[in-house]
Amino acid sequence: MNETNRKFIGKPISPLTERRLSNFCANKRGYWSLWIFIVLFIFTLFAEFISNDKPLLISFEENFYYPIFQSYPETVFGGDFETETNYTDPYVIELIEEKGWIIWPLIPYSYDTAVINLQSPAPSPPTTQNWLGTDDQARDVTARLIYGFRISVLFGFTLTILSSIIGVISGAVQGYFGGWIDLLFQRFIEIWSSLPTLFLLIILASVVEPTFWLLLGLMLLFSWMSLVGVVRAEFLRARNFDYVRAARALGMPNWQIMFYHVLPNAMVATLTFLPFITAGSITVLTSLDFLGFGLPPGSPSLGEMLKQGKENIQAPWLGFTAFLSIAIMLSLMIFIGEAIRDAYDPRKQITEGL
Repeated sequence: MNETNRKFIGKPISPLTERRLSNFCANKRGYWSLWIFIVLFIFTLFAEFISNDKPLLISFEENFYYPIFQSYPETVFGGDFETETNYTDPYVIELIEEKGWIIWPLIPYSYDTAVINLQSPAPSPPTTQNWLGTDDQARDVTARLIYGFRISVLFGFTLTILSSIIGVISGAVQGYFGGWIDLLFQRFIEIWSSLPTLFLLIILASVVEPTFWLLLGLMLLFSWMSLVGVVRAEFLRARNFDYVRAARALGMPNWQIMFYHVLPNAMVATLTFLPFITAGSITVLTSLDFLGFGLPPGSPSLGEMLKQGKENIQAPWLGFTAFLSIAIMLSLMIFIGEAIRDAYDPRKQITEGL
């Protein structure tokens, strides 16, 4: 790497970090997958500004209104009702444009907007008005894809972070203390991991109406075990190292030894698993939505889009859109995980020509 690449956020980086960054960049597939994923994720984070049935900005009688951030009654624009304005109503649009102007998002539909004046019955094929067509409820597929991508990734990230925290703590306690704590914990994990996870999630989701956070909590009950074995092995290996025994002899508390001295070594193996855990979390959410036991009905969901494609074989654009979006998302996550694995592999040599 050249001299300008030897600094990260204005600070010199260590030779080890430099080697890891070099190995990561050497995996071109993972490197470009990371950038593509970042661009797509940032794009979908601003979904309300890109795809919405509410205008970005309204100028009416020399006053400015921001419907995305605030609700306005129809009477503000000369209408008859005190209820929130329906900006897709041609009458309301005509009232506003008589005394002002409207700036619409790039896609004038939200994920739950019913498209009117379709050229053919729903599900309608792709047109210049609906780039990826509409589903069988006349909702714009492009809008649902943008919102569905965002909620899937955010769900996967949240579940990965929470399950990793619990899994790392559990593995650390097992590996560091060992003995009966490790033995009893291992027996509990063996029993808990043998439960049919997907079936239990389906049963629980059928008993209570699932929401984003409730579904996250249910999946967290079973997903935290993915990192326990890796972290436990690292702590079992490191707990009898000389520097750990010296820290104990000096009277350092166990939690400080675990957090400051042993955990950094365990995090190397942990980080390589995170993209794969995220991909698995997204897959489980998609499966539950496809089976009808996931997010509440009407929520933007890639699994629900797959279900739409299965139920509407005569509309192939629905199945192709859902399949390609899920395949691309998961492929990007796997490629990023492979690049991170190469970055932390001590046997991996730096490729020439970087």
